[in-house]
Amino acid sequence: MRMPPQPLTLDGLTHGYGAGLAVDNVTLEVRGGELVALLGPSGCGKTTLLRIIGGFVTQISGSVIIGDRRVDSYPPNQREVGVVFQNYALFPHMTVAENIAYGLAARGVSKALQRERVAEMLATVQMTAFAERKPRQLSGGQQQRVALARALAVRPRILLLDEPFAALDKNLRLDLQIEIKRLQRQFGLTAILVTHDQDEAMSIADKIAVMNKGRIEQLGSPIDIYDDPSTLFVNSFIGSSNLLAGTIERLEAGTFGVRLDNGAFWPVASNRSFARGDAVFASVRPEQLTLATAEAPGRFPVNHALSLPIGGMLLHDVRETNGAKLKVAEPRVPGTSLSMGGAAWCGLAANARPSLFPRP
Repeated sequence: MRMPPQPLTLDGLTHGYGAGLAVDNVTLEVRGGELVALLGPSGCGKTTLLRIIGGFVTQISGSVIIGDRRVDSYPPNQREVGVVFQNYALFPHMTVAENIAYGLAARGVSKALQRERVAEMLATVQMTAFAERKPRQLSGGQQQRVALARALAVRPRILLLDEPFAALDKNLRLDLQIEIKRLQRQFGLTAILVTHDQDEAMSIADKIAVMNKGRIEQLGSPIDIYDDPSTLFVNSFIGSSNLLAGTIERLEAGTFGVRLDNGAFWPVASNRSFARGDAVFASVRPEQLTLATAEAPGRFPVNHALSLPIGGMLLHDVRETNGAKLKVAEPRVPGTSLSMGGAAWCGLAANARPSLFPRP
């Protein structure tokens, strides 16, 4: 019988290299069965945090708790943690079956149970026909499936995924993302995914922890992170965004009247506090803007420089009268377009939800 999903608690974790802190007092609660992505730029501390959870790095302070057990003093092989690395980390001299059995053998599992578990894992990741091949005889996607099978074979309570798709091409990456999400749910695993790819995090994570300079700036569902970023860094890091400078001109219940520097007036709902006269940025996603040929309230003049067809969308590159660049994304309707290089008017699309941030 498999154990019920185990929660993971990180309590005040701190670790540094030299004079700087790679992880700065990080506290995080991961519910049993959740997949949480640690997302951020290079050097933000996400890989160090993953290595602390796995027991490969000993933190300066704080604790790691799996279920109800504090595991700080346990070596990696006693934490019941499975790890899938970016570079697969398969033993080149071993067959696929031997690689999958390695962790079981290291734990003293009987030969009979090893064979049973290996067969189960091979079937789970659809690699049964490749059991006797060596890693060099496999594609990158196949090697990553073997690495995943090896991690799952030891029945981990926590699955750690260290940029597991980075070495794969786009189509393979999508296939493996779907596969990992399926297996994570099938086995009821609590999982931590480290990635710098926001699309990857948005597609498979239940929650995203956006990290910056060793700290978690925001934790939330992918939709919450995208629609309601809590800081200007999160807003800029997640997705594409346009920042329009403005000033708070009017105060109403839950809504701020923003006079943009380009002259347009936007009523913007926000749960942040601002006073009349405050300088702000109104952040709006490309798909929340629209182009038109006529002036109207809330619109401002732009020059339409370029349009790029991206699937079912058109990405417009436009310029405000002061030269500032904006991106506007609209559904691509066959047979209709704005003339290149022509004057246009830009405004908010229906149901757009700009975010307001204090302007430095």
